[in-house]
Amino acid sequence: MVADTLLADAASPIRQHVSLIHGWLPLTVQILTAVVLVLAVGWRTRRWRLLWLPLAAAVGIAAAAYTYWSISDDGLAGDPAPNQLWVWIALTGLAVIVAIAGWRGARWWRRGMSVLAVPLCALSSALMLNLWVGYFPTVATAWNQLTAGPLPDQTDRATVTAMVVHHAMPATGTVVSVTIPSDASHFTHRNELVYLPPAYFATNPPPKLPTVMMIGGEFNTPADWLRAGNAVKTIDEFAAAHHGNAPVFVFVDSGGAFNNDTECVNGPRGNSADHLTKDVVPFMVSNFGVSADRANWGVVGWSMGGTCAVDLTTMHPDMFSTFEDIAGDFAPNSGNTSQTIARLFGGDAAAYASFDPATVITKHGHYQGISGWFAISGNPSAQHRLPAVIDVGATGLGGRDASPNPGDQTTAANTLCALGSANGINCAVVAAQGKHDWPFAARAFTAALPWLAGQIGTPGVPQVALPGPPAPPPGPVTIAAAGGPPGVR
Repeated sequence: MVADTLLADAASPIRQHVSLIHGWLPLTVQILTAVVLVLAVGWRTRRWRLLWLPLAAAVGIAAAAYTYWSISDDGLAGDPAPNQLWVWIALTGLAVIVAIAGWRGARWWRRGMSVLAVPLCALSSALMLNLWVGYFPTVATAWNQLTAGPLPDQTDRATVTAMVVHHAMPATGTVVSVTIPSDASHFTHRNELVYLPPAYFATNPPPKLPTVMMIGGEFNTPADWLRAGNAVKTIDEFAAAHHGNAPVFVFVDSGGAFNNDTECVNGPRGNSADHLTKDVVPFMVSNFGVSADRANWGVVGWSMGGTCAVDLTTMHPDMFSTFEDIAGDFAPNSGNTSQTIARLFGGDAAAYASFDPATVITKHGHYQGISGWFAISGNPSAQHRLPAVIDVGATGLGGRDASPNPGDQTTAANTLCALGSANGINCAVVAAQGKHDWPFAARAFTAALPWLAGQIGTPGVPQVALPGPPAPPPGPVTIAAAGGPPGVR
């Protein structure tokens, strides 16, 4: 037992630093898979080469084509997938047919290679998918996620209460799992997570600290920001540099299930918006004593969550004052406009318009005390601030048939920041090198945290200006249609 524990402890640093996105491991797996697949296929008979191999190839190509269509039809948006993903999906389909059709008459070792080739091809496909979205940056991240391992700094509510009573101010923050009642929203959701900075334990009762709501991407768990996004390490380092001061963070469940894309709206997939505003916010105020002042609340979201961050702040300026939209869309997105209205709103176009940020901002008019950081992946020279006047007369803003492609994050950020600036929202579009993946989201959050914490009034944290050159003079911006390849949000 002791030996097993020591072995696990020794292996942990190794897993922590073995990358699943680049480096030797993904390449080694693909080379091994290719060798096994070649041995499984073999040259065999003329009938094998003229009938069964073409059939296996056709099945593989069909599987890759269906996957591509399905991703596009579901409205998943972001960077294009690596070509190797479609190749490995096709090879997985081929391997399945080779194992089935080639079993009869094959030697025992070739049968073994045929069986082994299927999971290896599937694993290579999964590695390419992970390369695309960056969901598991390292072996340790994947292991902890798949085995539901403990989160960094995690403890329980009883320990938190005892620490507050005894003023036990820790060196790092504390993460606690919470079950938030859904009396107002009736939204079925998973347990959510709260990060409490060291300063939270300085007094009894705790100080009324500012709070940041953290929202993940379309396929998500509440722990994604803590695992894939490395948020605890980022916040701990920030708190250490500010004498234990940092906001409280609540990592919310916007979907209720890993594959339930709610886009943080109310609709057939659940009242996600009501859960975040009517369940989570009051719970944090009453259970953790955080500030209820809208000036002390912010929202950070990645990909789909970035769209949510803009939506929540512009729809509820009485509740939130600051947001960071990391590669979000122009509006809630579950396909094209008609598909989105059908899937997310049960065909109710008016309900869709009520959650469309451009429509919400235009209808609301001038905002006061609202600030936003739009993070996009691309050329840093594209970083700019955009106060402008949006010409909506010819575009039918709200119906959005002529609006920007909902999957084009750069156009979305520039357009929404321009529209927001024209209506009193202080915002910046900040570009940095990277792809539409979790590592980029983690870097974008780290970059914006000093601004975010100062903006929402974190004790001991000075306010800093949004990045970017001086704002250009206001000018008209025309919203035009755009197209783009599918990806993963």
